[in-house]
Amino acid sequence: MTGVRLDRFLASTAVVLLLSAGAGGAFAEPMTDAAISAAVPMPEPANLPPPTAADVGAAAPSTEPAAETAVAKPTITKPTAAATPATAPDVTGTAGQDTATAPAATPAQQTLATADAAVADQLRELTNGKFDRVFGGKKDRITIDAFYSGRDYAPLWLTDGKANARATSAIAYLGHVDADGLDPADYPVPDFTAMTDPAALADAEMKLTASVLTYAHHAAVGRVHWSRISADISYTVPAPEPADVLANLVEAKDVGAALAAYEPQTPGYIALRAKLAEIRGGKVDPTKPPIPNGPAPKIGAQDDRVPQLRERFGVSGDGNTYDKPLADAVKKFQQEHELKATGSLTAQTIEALNGRRPDRPTDIILANLERWRWMPHDLGNTYVIVNLPEYTLRVMHDGKELWKTRIVDGKPTMATPIMQAEMKYITINPTWNVPPSIVHNEYLPALAQDPQAMERIGLKVSHNPDGSIHISQPPGDRNALGRIRFNFPNKFLVYQHDTPDKYMFAFDKRAFSHGCMRVQDPAKYAEVLLSLVRPGEGYTEERIKRMFGPNETDIQFPTFMPVNLTYQTAYVDDDGKLQFREDIYGRDRALLAWLKGDERKVADIAVEHRENLRARQIAALPDQPSFWGGGGPSYNGSGTYSSAGAPRPPRGVAGGGDGQGFFSRLFGSSGGSPAYSSTQRAAPRKQHVNSRRADVH
Repeated sequence: MTGVRLDRFLASTAVVLLLSAGAGGAFAEPMTDAAISAAVPMPEPANLPPPTAADVGAAAPSTEPAAETAVAKPTITKPTAAATPATAPDVTGTAGQDTATAPAATPAQQTLATADAAVADQLRELTNGKFDRVFGGKKDRITIDAFYSGRDYAPLWLTDGKANARATSAIAYLGHVDADGLDPADYPVPDFTAMTDPAALADAEMKLTASVLTYAHHAAVGRVHWSRISADISYTVPAPEPADVLANLVEAKDVGAALAAYEPQTPGYIALRAKLAEIRGGKVDPTKPPIPNGPAPKIGAQDDRVPQLRERFGVSGDGNTYDKPLADAVKKFQQEHELKATGSLTAQTIEALNGRRPDRPTDIILANLERWRWMPHDLGNTYVIVNLPEYTLRVMHDGKELWKTRIVDGKPTMATPIMQAEMKYITINPTWNVPPSIVHNEYLPALAQDPQAMERIGLKVSHNPDGSIHISQPPGDRNALGRIRFNFPNKFLVYQHDTPDKYMFAFDKRAFSHGCMRVQDPAKYAEVLLSLVRPGEGYTEERIKRMFGPNETDIQFPTFMPVNLTYQTAYVDDDGKLQFREDIYGRDRALLAWLKGDERKVADIAVEHRENLRARQIAALPDQPSFWGGGGPSYNGSGTYSSAGAPRPPRGVAGGGDGQGFFSRLFGSSGGSPAYSSTQRAAPRKQHVNSRRADVH
C-alpha cells in the first residue's frame, strides 16, 4: 500500500509541475486549484490518507524549520455542501466525553476509535438509499448526508461506541418537551446502553438525529403548520435548516440550552409556559369558582356572594353587604354586556359574570403556546400587538406597555386575520376607495338603474384611464374610515382605522367589523406611534387633530413598526393572572383537532389555499351603517338592534341607521337620510409628510 501511495504522489507531483510550467515556461500564469483538480485525479479523503514521511523514505522530521522545496503537495478535496459545518468529528475518548482535535485537521486525517470507525462505515452505507427510512424529504436527506460526509461519517452522538455527553443531554431534553406543550412521543430516542452492533448503533444515530431535527422544526415554527388551520393566517418565519441545527449542536457547550433556544423567547410565551407548569403541578386552579345563582339582593341587604363580586369587580368593602358601589359596578357590567342596566344581580347577569370557563384549560393553553410558535420568536424592542379575542391593541416599547386602547375586530363570519406586517405610514383624512370587485358586482348594477345612486349616499364616481369606473368616498367626518387610517400593507388588505361609530367601544365583546380593526382613540394612537418613529417632531394629539380637513395626508414612517395580530384565548395579564377569552373564530377547536387527530404526522406540512381576492376586498370594506347595510343588524322597532351583527344606537343617535339593506338605501328608501348631500366636493388633494419640515395643521 505504501508503494501505491508513493507512486500516486510522485505522479501527481510531476503532473502539477508540468501544468505549472506549461507552454510559456516557468513564468506562465499559475493554474487555479479547480483547474488542477480537473486535470489530475485526486484520491478520495475517505479512502486514501495523504502520504507521510515514511511513505517517501524521508528522515524523521527535524525540529528546525525545513527549507522550502520545489515539490508541490497534493490537494485533498473535502466533500462539501451548502451550510456544511466545518467541524472536526469526535475522536477516541471515554464514554460520555468528546476529545477535541487540532483545528487544522481534516476528516480524512482523523483516527477514529475502532468502534466508531465501524459505525462510520455503516453510516456511509446508509447513504445508499437507506436514509429514506428515517428522513422523508429529499432535501433533508441530501443535507444530512452532506453533514455526515463532511465529518467522514464520524458519528455525532457516539464516542468509542457509546452515547456521549451530547447524546445524553439531547435525550434528556427531548424527554421533557411537554413543558413547552409538545409531546415527547413525537421525538423518539434510542437506548444506546444495550447496543454494540455497529449497524444498530448507526441506525440509532440516525434516529436521534431525526428526532432532534424534528423537534427544532416544531419548536421554531410550530407542531401544526398554520396553513392547516385557516386561509386567513399567514407568517413568514423560516424553519431552521437541518445543517444549521446540527452545526449548532456540534459547537454547543450545553446541548439542552441550544435546543431550548428554538422555542419562542417572547414574554407572553414564557409567562404562559410557566402557568402550564403551575397547573400541572397543582399550584394554581385555572378556573374561578362560579358565582352561585340566587335571589337578587337589594342595596343594603346581606348576601354570601358579595365577597366574590367584590373580587370580580375590584370594589373595596367589608362584610357581605350589597352596597351602592357594588351595585354601580354591576350596572356598568350590565351596560357593557347589553343587559338591562339596573344594578340588580339578575340571573342573566350571573350567567354573563361566570363567562367562559374552559372545560379543558390545559388544552387551551397548549393551543396558545402553539400559536406563539408561529410568530417571530423575538418581537423586537418596539412593536404593536393586537389580541383579537381580548379586543385590545397595545404599543410596546423597551419591554413595557407604552399605551393600550380598545378595538373592534372582525365578526365571526369575517375573521380578522392572524399575521405580522409592518406599519409604514398613517393617513390623515383618508379617502375610501371601493375595491374593484365590489364596484363591478354591486355598485355598477346600482348605477345602471340610477346614475345618481352613488352621489345620494356621498360616494364619488370617476373614470380610470382605462375607462373602468372608480368609486370613492372623500374625506370627512362621516367617512367610513374616520379621520385616520393606519397602514401596514398585507395580502389580506386589512388595516386599522378610525370610525364615526364610537358607541361600539362601550361593549365588552366587539366582533362587529368585516375584518379591519377600528381603534377607539386614533389621534392618541397616532401620537404614540409618531413619538417612536419620528421623535422630536412635535406630533401631539392636538396637532394631529388640527390636520383634520378635506385633504388626504400621508405621514411616512422612517422606521417601520412591526404589527402583530395575535389570537390569545389564554394569556397572563399584567398582574400575573391567567386569563381566558372566548374562541370567537373557532381557532382553538381547529388547532386542537390537528394536535390530537389521526393525521398529526403530516400536520407540520404546509398546504396551499386558493386565493380569494373578492373575500379579501370584502374584508377591507368599512362598516358605516349609513350606507353599508347588507348582513348587518336589523332594527327591531323598540329602540335597539338585533344581535345578528354590530349593535347600533337608537334612531336619532349619531351613527344610527334604519336597518334597511344597501340597495334599499339607493332606490327610494324612506328610511335614514343619506350621509352626504347631493353636492359633494371635488376629489381632495393628497399631501405627503416625509420630512421634519413638512407640517399640516
